[in-house]
Amino acid sequence: MFKAKRNVKNFAALLLIAVMAVTLIGCTGDEAEEYEGAITHVSGTVMIYTSMFEDIIEMMIPAMERVFPNVDVQFFYGGTGMIQARIASEIVAGQLGADMLMVADPSYAIELQSLGMLHSFETPARPHLAFEYCPEGTWYPVRISNMVLAYNPELYSRDEIPTSMFDFAFDSRVQGAISKANPLTSGTALVSIVALYGAYGEDYFAGLGNQNVMVESGAVARTKLQTGECMVIMILEESILQARENDGSELTIIYPDDGTIVIPSPIMLINDEWNANQNNEAAEAIANWFLSMDGQEYIVRGWMHSARSDFPRAPFDAMPTAQIRQNTIPVDWNRAAFYRDWYRERFLDNVMIPE
Repeated sequence: MFKAKRNVKNFAALLLIAVMAVTLIGCTGDEAEEYEGAITHVSGTVMIYTSMFEDIIEMMIPAMERVFPNVDVQFFYGGTGMIQARIASEIVAGQLGADMLMVADPSYAIELQSLGMLHSFETPARPHLAFEYCPEGTWYPVRISNMVLAYNPELYSRDEIPTSMFDFAFDSRVQGAISKANPLTSGTALVSIVALYGAYGEDYFAGLGNQNVMVESGAVARTKLQTGECMVIMILEESILQARENDGSELTIIYPDDGTIVIPSPIMLINDEWNANQNNEAAEAIANWFLSMDGQEYIVRGWMHSARSDFPRAPFDAMPTAQIRQNTIPVDWNRAAFYRDWYRERFLDNVMIPE
């Protein structure tokens, strides 16, 4: 559900989400790399729509207030599907309520670019980005999430658990004891079904249906993994890393034998024809901070991987980024952009989703 508009300084937790949504869009000069003092030449209001987790944003607010003391950052927060629905209604009305967007994956950026709604800029971070971005500068990756499998070694041995995405849908030993997120509401879950359809066809969805897969949020799935109701779940890596670092959890990631689904999350600026506050100068500055080494530090502290090739480490307890990239299941981002409803329908034809 979308939350009400907030002011950055007064609502720390929510602000961080707004800020992360703005992460990816350019700025100027050395500001992309060095932020020892405040950036005072930008001011005004920036409205951000984002799907970033609130607790991750919460960690960033002190730095954001220090770096951008004159910018009033406001935002709406919701899942990617909810943000897309809101923007669709605003397009009909003729103007967006946002200046910046940060959603789960590049497909929505590709769609908005095709509609001529994005602001193009060249960030100084370009030479350091390790992942695909728009050559025209309409979107850049700011955080990298990975869709993996996970199990509870305190309740089950690894020998009892499928270790590939394929076997997750076809290993009868775990029938009725698996879970994944909902592709109707979650952008990363939608990416997962696009990738898995590309790898294995619609039979994969039929396999999930035959396995009686539970379709629910990552938080619910993680709890079921802890209690033993689920033997194995398909989930974002960051959710398990967070539990391991913050709670001392023994939940364990399996980087699938047939490949991890790697999801670069884009940040984009809305152009002046459509944006809310006509303040791309401040939006670019904020985006470049997130793409800088300084901003990426907070991304990695939030259990996501840096989008930069020169960032020195992976998140807490994670496999190194370069090693993950050696074995991935590819995603057709253009098909994810323009055929998302088709993939959702194929999924619904095979898998029961609770109302």
